[in-house]
Amino acid sequence: MKTKKVARALGWFSIALGSAEALMPQKIASALGMPRHAGLVRAFGLREIGTGIGLLSQPVKAPWLWARVAGDALDVAVLYAAFRSAPEKRPQVKAALASVLGVTVIDAVTGARASS
Repeated sequence: MKTKKVARALGWFSIALGSAEALMPQKIASALGMPRHAGLVRAFGLREIGTGIGLLSQPVKAPWLWARVAGDALDVAVLYAAFRSAPEKRPQVKAALASVLGVTVIDAVTGARASS
């Protein structure tokens, strides 16, 4: 698949995921064992929406793809903290971590291709 098509798909993915995080932060935070961090989930959602808009509206995709990779790193750090602090939610957190790590690979590979 061409880099621009993948970047566009990632842009729409960012907007969809970010919308869920921005509109249902308490539900997502609670599901991950972080009920007191709904504001952080909402902020991460707004970050996702911003990078999605950048990927869809800007002709140069690489900076926005690398912004997604940086955001993925933040997500992993927060999910790791949730994994350690909420043992009862570990199955959900493991699934979220696996998803984030999988999309991080796609983000990084696409970012590298867009940068060359």
